[in-house]
Amino acid sequence: MTNHKMIGNIGEEIACNYLQKQGCTILQQNVYSRFGEIDIIAEKENILLFIEVKYRKNEYFALAAESITPQKQKKMRLTIETYLQKHPTNKALRIDLVTVVGNSPYKIEWIKNIF
Repeated sequence: MTNHKMIGNIGEEIACNYLQKQGCTILQQNVYSRFGEIDIIAEKENILLFIEVKYRKNEYFALAAESITPQKQKKMRLTIETYLQKHPTNKALRIDLVTVVGNSPYKIEWIKNIF
């Protein structure tokens, strides 16, 4: 496993713990399609959440939220559509972003409905 992937996994685990404390149920992690990956699929209050996680040691060069480019949005939408074809639902859907910055104690921000 590459160092980049290991760091990403740490950020995802921090995000999962945070989301669970906020009342979310984690359904799946690292859901892949030929278009891309959804980091976390969770549920809260009968809403199915598709969550991108961005971890940064610092934000000197760019804010974590700035990494959600139009190209990334397209890949996420296609991956979500692929997931929903295999797992149909009547629940409301939402796409969120959780940013994790720094070291413990981490600065965590949950941005809802990012696009």
